[in-house]
Amino acid sequence: MAAKAAKKTAGAAASAKGKKAKAKRRTAPKKTLVVVESPAKAKTIEKYLGRKYIVRASMGHLRDLPKSQFGIDVEHDFAPKYINIRGKGDLIKALKKDAKNADKVYLASDPDREGEAIAWHLAHILDIDPASDCRIVFNEITKPAIQEAVKEPRPINMDRVDAQQARRMLDRIVGYKLSPLLWRKIRKGLSAGRVQSVTVKLICDREKEIQAFQSEEYWTVGCKLRRQKSALFEAELALVDGKKLAVHEEGGKNFVLHDEQAAKALTEDLGTQSFSVAAVKKSQRKRRPAAPFTTSSLQQDAARKLGFTSRKTMMLAQQLYEGIELGKRGPTGLITYMRTDSTRISELAQAEAKAYLEEALGADYVPAKPNVYASGKKAQDAHEAIRPTSIHNTPDELESFLSKDQWKLYKLIWQRFAASQMTPAVYDTMSVTIAAGERYQLKSSGSRLVFAGFTAVYAGADTTKKEKDVVLPELAAGDALDLGRLLPQQHFTEPPPRYNDASLVKTLEEKEIGRPSTYAPIIETIQARGYVQRVDKHFQPTELGFLVLDMLEEYFKDIVDVKFTANLENELDEIAEGKCEKNALLSEFYTPFEQTLEKADEAIGHVELPVEVSDVRCEKCGRLMVVKQGRFGKFLACPGFPECRNTKPLLVDTGVKCPKCGGSIVERKTRRGRKFYGCKNYPECDYTTWDTPLKDTCPVCGSFLLKHQYKNGRALIYCSNDDCKSRVGSPINEELEKMRARLAAKRAKDEEKAAAKAAAEKTEKKEKKS
Repeated sequence: MAAKAAKKTAGAAASAKGKKAKAKRRTAPKKTLVVVESPAKAKTIEKYLGRKYIVRASMGHLRDLPKSQFGIDVEHDFAPKYINIRGKGDLIKALKKDAKNADKVYLASDPDREGEAIAWHLAHILDIDPASDCRIVFNEITKPAIQEAVKEPRPINMDRVDAQQARRMLDRIVGYKLSPLLWRKIRKGLSAGRVQSVTVKLICDREKEIQAFQSEEYWTVGCKLRRQKSALFEAELALVDGKKLAVHEEGGKNFVLHDEQAAKALTEDLGTQSFSVAAVKKSQRKRRPAAPFTTSSLQQDAARKLGFTSRKTMMLAQQLYEGIELGKRGPTGLITYMRTDSTRISELAQAEAKAYLEEALGADYVPAKPNVYASGKKAQDAHEAIRPTSIHNTPDELESFLSKDQWKLYKLIWQRFAASQMTPAVYDTMSVTIAAGERYQLKSSGSRLVFAGFTAVYAGADTTKKEKDVVLPELAAGDALDLGRLLPQQHFTEPPPRYNDASLVKTLEEKEIGRPSTYAPIIETIQARGYVQRVDKHFQPTELGFLVLDMLEEYFKDIVDVKFTANLENELDEIAEGKCEKNALLSEFYTPFEQTLEKADEAIGHVELPVEVSDVRCEKCGRLMVVKQGRFGKFLACPGFPECRNTKPLLVDTGVKCPKCGGSIVERKTRRGRKFYGCKNYPECDYTTWDTPLKDTCPVCGSFLLKHQYKNGRALIYCSNDDCKSRVGSPINEELEKMRARLAAKRAKDEEKAAAKAAAEKTEKKEKKS
């Protein structure tokens, strides 16, 4: 009985407790829901806003045009048909539930046109009036910026939404109308894009220039001179009979040495002359720091200095912007918004940088007034330049919390920003004009760094190393000079280089094709479609790229016209500024495009792609396999498709025999596309190497040589035989040992960093529990 009574009493107490909790939940004030794009950003922002807010992530777009149909009603003012993206149903349901239980909803997607469109789609899904104060934006994920943004909500900017919709629909019109034509005329699976097609044209045009280029020989003449017993210094022949020594003749104005015979005759005559200083000019030169990064300049510098692709740069920058776990500090946004065309810096950031740099380097390194940089004519200037959220977050302090690549990019951004707020570097310069008889004039110049200025932090965008001093001896007009030796040198004119990530991004920006935020997707798309391939970090068009471009140039000139595409971008900007109407632009584009499409469909016959037949037989049906171009490069496929679907990798033979089994060593690629070399008889033979096998043999033991390529361009050639005497105690072996030691040290450092991060996370969990 007593037990029953006790049980009853406990049940009554539990019931009362439950009712009390329900009542408390009913009376508790509702929270404010903030919807951002990514979970990493949500975690960082929630830390800054406190308990009255809940932050959720939309994971990017939740609505889009359907994949299976055109999705634009041309007859009814280009009305788009948006549908919820497949696979996002549970997320939409959860967001609707959170919005229903919230007192207010703020839409905090990225502060660009794409982000504005995401906010507009979210407003539709969550039944929010776009004209209400539901939109908040911030340029950096820091506590002051987030708290300030929440205080200043605004309506959704429909002009920006319309600009994003217009771009999306233009791309849909081109893609969904032009791609089927390519399927019918060339092959299935092809597609054409509005901006991507122009980019392919740029790469193809450059390749045509290279193919048509004819190299010309020319010579330059240098010499080593000295004044009495001074050190030798170099001078270059500049004028011959009053004419400039140059690469090309221009209307008789320039003097050109076309061949060795002419160079030899001139050198012999020059060697008989007396040399003297004609004039000396001394001055100081100031080298000013570059502006802080925009999206474009960040992609260019990361490609040039770090070897990053545009896609990799933007992916890492996104991670740094959204927030990185910094131990006890929790998730912290480290850089400002990374999609910007502005070089503007806030006064607060300038003041913080000035105070930090004065303390770290001294007052001489900081200008009296902050440096201000002009943005380009077409810059929207909607956001600040890319900079650290706090200059006090130095790269050295953050190294243990960042991955290797995150740290490299953050260091680049930090250094560029710090340098942009510093004084110029100062050089003493000396320019010397030297007379050699009456016919010849030579030039020599030197410089010496007298004040480091911003170069104490950052080398600059145009060079990977700080400028080296070139010191000339003290010279005065009339000084006689002694000739050490003459240095004639043969050269050949070179074709324009193929585009790499940095030069392609720079060209797209100069020609106003696309916008900085679209450069990475453009480059990724043209590779994925097989129109362009990356060879040794340079872009090279494929046969398919040339074929599709020729068709587009013949029938769709506007689609691949640089000026037409740039004008379209300007009109999209005008829509965003409220100066142009979206449907007017779409109508102006669509009507002539539709007419051209009909004419092209009638005029173009089926185009056969040239087939490259290999000497490899298909083991399934016996046919000779053909070379095909795929997303990840060339491969072998059976011509009997679809009856026979056999494919295999295309192996490039190096011409070197495997030291283990005598088979051929061939070029292979990892799943991530990194090149390595292995035996053709794999898996029976497991010989592999990252270094390039050479046909040259070791003079000591006769084994083939290997070439190790460093990132700085330097190469190391060594014997493949580990037991070869050429490697015992030799510089080659020492270099290899150094390389192994560096790799081991790096591995140890990475392990130490991972252990420190794990320990910090463990401590943080314990503190939260307590």
